[in-house]
Amino acid sequence: MRSTAADIAVDVVRLLGVRGETVAVAESLTGGLVAAELTAVPGASKVFRGSVTPYATELKHRLLGVDATLLARHGAVNAQVAAQMAAGVRKALGADWGIATTGVAGPEPQDGQPVGTVFVGLDGPGAAGSGSAGGGKVESLRLNGDRAEIRMESVRSVLALLLTELASEQTGNERAQDTEQNGGF
Repeated sequence: MRSTAADIAVDVVRLLGVRGETVAVAESLTGGLVAAELTAVPGASKVFRGSVTPYATELKHRLLGVDATLLARHGAVNAQVAAQMAAGVRKALGADWGIATTGVAGPEPQDGQPVGTVFVGLDGPGAAGSGSAGGGKVESLRLNGDRAEIRMESVRSVLALLLTELASEQTGNERAQDTEQNGGF
């Protein structure tokens, strides 16, 4: 059975706490649902910096620094916009990680994109040589369902993107520590 957004949020908060790291959220499509899932977890105040919900396109530029030309040419439903939103909220709120959602939940298409087109973005510390993919990542999704289903699957997807990155970095760090303890490099 696939994990729910609430289950994933618990794991995200736990791993961020173990790592001593923080997250900030920029959400357009999901309108605060990602922040709500994270803050529903006990102990979230130690790792959750805050969120920005720039629903209006111009606010993505003004509050998060998303390139105005990109927004004018391609609209808000775009992979680069998701990446820039994640990086922008991370910087604006001083977090180790930034995650973002943008897309079309319906009922009508937007920016030339059909209903169910979603981009979830992540920006993280990713220091060179850490073994981490780090930096930025974007997933492009084509979701089916009604408005509520598309929004909830977007929440689940962006939290899963962050969890996957945190878990892979955690595993990499544990491998590095084990190698050092056993006389390796």
